[in-house]
Amino acid sequence: MADRTVADLVVERLRAWRVPRAFGYPGAAISPLVTALDEAGGDPAFVPARHEETAAYMATGHAKFTDGIGVCLATQGPSAVHLLNGLYDAKLDHKPVVAIIGEDVSGPLGGAHEEIGLSRLFGDVCHQFVRYGRAPEHVAALLDQAFRTAAATRSPTCVVLPYALQVAAVPDLLPQATGVLTATPGEPLARVLPHDADLDAAASLLGGGHRVAVLVGQGAHGAADEIVALADRLGAGVATSLLGKPVLDERLPFHTGVLGEVGTTAAAQLMGGCDTLLLVGTNDPWTDWFPLPGQVRTVQIDIDGGRIGTRYPVDVPLVGDAAETLRALLARLPERPNAPWRGVVESAVDRWRALAAERAAAPAEPVNPQLVLSELSARLPQRAAVAVDVGSVVYWYARHLDLPPGVQARLCGTLGSMGCALPYAVAAKLARPDEPVLALLGDGAMQLNGLAELITVAHHWTDWPDPRLVVLVLNNRDQSGVGGGRAPTGPAGRRPDVPYAGWARLLGLHGVRVDRPDLVGPAWEEVLAADRPSVLEAIVDPAVPLGVPEPALADLRGLVAEGDAARRVRERVIQTGAIATEDLV
Repeated sequence: MADRTVADLVVERLRAWRVPRAFGYPGAAISPLVTALDEAGGDPAFVPARHEETAAYMATGHAKFTDGIGVCLATQGPSAVHLLNGLYDAKLDHKPVVAIIGEDVSGPLGGAHEEIGLSRLFGDVCHQFVRYGRAPEHVAALLDQAFRTAAATRSPTCVVLPYALQVAAVPDLLPQATGVLTATPGEPLARVLPHDADLDAAASLLGGGHRVAVLVGQGAHGAADEIVALADRLGAGVATSLLGKPVLDERLPFHTGVLGEVGTTAAAQLMGGCDTLLLVGTNDPWTDWFPLPGQVRTVQIDIDGGRIGTRYPVDVPLVGDAAETLRALLARLPERPNAPWRGVVESAVDRWRALAAERAAAPAEPVNPQLVLSELSARLPQRAAVAVDVGSVVYWYARHLDLPPGVQARLCGTLGSMGCALPYAVAAKLARPDEPVLALLGDGAMQLNGLAELITVAHHWTDWPDPRLVVLVLNNRDQSGVGGGRAPTGPAGRRPDVPYAGWARLLGLHGVRVDRPDLVGPAWEEVLAADRPSVLEAIVDPAVPLGVPEPALADLRGLVAEGDAARRVRERVIQTGAIATEDLV
């Protein structure tokens, strides 16, 4: 019987931490661990990506879609460098990922790779924890500490394992391994609630508001019922950050949609008219669309006290879990629904929905990208997972794809790095192979990472009980990457026109190309009923304007009838930065 090696021990620790799979790109310095994973019988599995960057995106996507800890593997030198983009995605969106790096400096290439010091390389992105394995008896505790730190801090960590250590025999009598946490990785490790005095102050502030707005971020996942109950109790309107879009049912009549540059006019108007603001689990950077300073009194709930007040002045900070903190607030809040304010909010929502439908139906050459997302909205499968890339597709996703309860959607929200959607979709599909997954991206992202990772899809799909993984490619051939009214001019302004649907068919998948608006709906029905993964290539107009909503001050005019009242509001805001209750209600 072969000696039990440190690589075998690593596999055991991954299994103890309930890691179902590790994503990576094989290389010499990590080959002992890859071999041990190959011999592990799929528990955990090794999923080879086409590139280390996409392997890191897959690990981050796994963390985002499962609330578990993602794991990625790479070898030293350029292989390790390529991980950085995906790890920064995990860092900025606060997701736990463990990167395991193999190192071998015994040969000439190893000596050259020593110039890329791994501690320095990962010192920022994995600043919470970067450690080297030195001896077999220390590896189990080292890995446990890396996983524990990633879970506790919701951030990436890094463990470097020299090649010689991976192949070393494990002593028969090891010290007792560090125990594994029983909490679900990525979730709070303890119950966190604000002090009673702070809850009382927050309830008093919110209960005294006349026009309450709630801004919901990704930190509010799992608190949808509490948010709706609070909004109904106070007659509040609700908006979400881009990352918070999947938290609530977007069909609610008082849900104004996403706030910010990619968002809706209704959300901007909500911020423009409110006098009280509750921020729940959000660190939204689009502060130009927040209420004017001095206009509102604000309560902020966040599990991380370091994020409170970083984007907007806060009167009452509440450090705690979103759902539990909201339940504690609800027990203290009076029943004070404000029917006139709720009516104003719902009217703004109705106007926005009519405007969104008008925009989606507008003629374009050849297809309006807004129509493509609008047609998907009516056909989106229940329990689906949606991965969204960077570029103009984010605008259309934010405004035209309504997410019902049960549909997860994730994107590279804070880093904003292109090429994430298809790796995310692979991770989501491997985690839930019996549910449909959709990746929404533009032609630039498809050329960057998608064409290669479609090979990964082709390699795995026959093992999936539900074979539906649909890749939407909005093909506008716009070199700028965001579209928005700028038609390409000449060869320098255009990407090569790749036959994306044809590439899918070449790989044995399904491919559909659409260049007429009347075929968009039937094309969605075709790919969502296909017996294998599909690419839906929509030839869309790059000149469709992005339609960025005006910030809150400009949108105040939409909340008050023209005349003396409207002039009074504008003058008061200009002079004092505040709005009187009697002006809007």
